[in-house]
Amino acid sequence: MAATVFAACNNKPKFMVEGQIENAADAVLYLEENTLDGILVLDSLRLKADGDFRFHVTAPADCPSFYMLRVGGERICFAVDSTETITVKAAVPDMGRNYTVEGNVSSQKMKEIALMQQDLQKKIVAWEENEDMYPGDIADSIESALSVYKEKMKQEYIFADPASAAAYYAVCQSVTDLRGSFMLFNPLNDRDDVKAYAAVATAWDCYYPDAPRTVQLCNAAIRGLDNTEQPRPAVAGADGPKVTEIGIIDVELPDINSNLRKLTDLKGKVVLLDFTVFAAKESPQRTRLLRTLYEKYSKQGLEIYQVSVDEDIHFWKTSVEHLPWISVHETDGHAVSSYGVESLPTFFLIDRNNEIVLRSDFMKGTLESNIQKLL
Repeated sequence: MAATVFAACNNKPKFMVEGQIENAADAVLYLEENTLDGILVLDSLRLKADGDFRFHVTAPADCPSFYMLRVGGERICFAVDSTETITVKAAVPDMGRNYTVEGNVSSQKMKEIALMQQDLQKKIVAWEENEDMYPGDIADSIESALSVYKEKMKQEYIFADPASAAAYYAVCQSVTDLRGSFMLFNPLNDRDDVKAYAAVATAWDCYYPDAPRTVQLCNAAIRGLDNTEQPRPAVAGADGPKVTEIGIIDVELPDINSNLRKLTDLKGKVVLLDFTVFAAKESPQRTRLLRTLYEKYSKQGLEIYQVSVDEDIHFWKTSVEHLPWISVHETDGHAVSSYGVESLPTFFLIDRNNEIVLRSDFMKGTLESNIQKLL
């Protein structure tokens, strides 16, 4: 039995971490996994004079996982989502800054975030230790720096690609001041921070719906949206306010008449959010299919919100001029990246409560049967 279990474990897909740690002869290098339950040591070795190392580890099964290479108190963080090979080169001391990482984009972005976070932390410590500054000026300086830093994180790492491991890493950062350690993005009590959480939660729910990290993100975002929701007048017979942002990332784009159309304005309807290119060869046939579905179910509450990314805007306008549903156009790719769209066409089904329930990549059954269930 033991041999069978051992063989089964060896047959599982693995990823590899290799590289070189200079100036660390005879030091112990640990490979650790940062799990939701804490730090788990996966393997270790004693470095030789050349600093070369290599670890083979079982690959994550349900979503990207986060790992660390550690020598003493110095760590290098990286992410793995498959069976890739991660190559790390570093030097002791200051291993946490003096390193390179190759193998996937998220790990490289995590390095960028880690270095900026370290610089932010140094500024906070310097202000707090500056005896020539008034306490109010110290607090204002820290608050201003945190605000600028968070905005950079949101625009360049979170909203730019919310489905990535780097976005998760960015939204889960913590910093320390005289009050102690606290999360940079407050997932429970700050409305803007909660929206950043909700963006990552929505994207991860599309790609990794059953992963524990996704459940954690979604639960925190839902609680945060509920905690920070603006009070509304009571309505007779209503069940109370509903959370809207967790289900979808809002999209607000112009139609052919330059009127801005918001996705969240369609709450109460079953929405087919469709990302497409009308210049594609299969587009006419697909449009006929959508028209059939729209004519059949629009009176029951179906709406289509179609986002075109065609380069030729005139061609797009001509193509959608007589379509009965909402057709908008995007040029900067923000909505496409926010929803983690990697191929076109891709669609999402959104229920009457503004919550995504299906992505085309994971659809079972026909599109019509899934629409009928929601209606």
